[in-house]
Amino acid sequence: MTLANSKLKWFYNRFPIMKATIQTQGSQFTVQKGDKLFVNRYPDKNEGDQVSIDQVLMLVDDGKATFGTPTVAGATVKAKILENKKDKKIIIFKKKRRQGYKRRKGHRQHISVIEIESIDLK
Repeated sequence: MTLANSKLKWFYNRFPIMKATIQTQGSQFTVQKGDKLFVNRYPDKNEGDQVSIDQVLMLVDDGKATFGTPTVAGATVKAKILENKKDKKIIIFKKKRRQGYKRRKGHRQHISVIEIESIDLK
């Protein structure tokens, strides 16, 4: 154990942190309670709705890691949708030199802002 780890050991023993690696809307995130995430928009969900995420790939509780094959059985993460909005604009610019060919197009992705409320293991 290194010196840095020994100084932080009291912190982890006093305040156990439960973390989970989840897969939602085509992306993977490592989260804990209170985290806010920007994910692709949930279809047919409005602001204030609660979302239950069952695809938990890894769970760390009191220093014990549980890995799923492919998911951890009985583990769920509950999140609340704070808002649905559009992400910043991404510009797609195409050009062929000496041909007079230029195309400029923009795209704004629909996203949901979610907050992790709880991580449960049954």
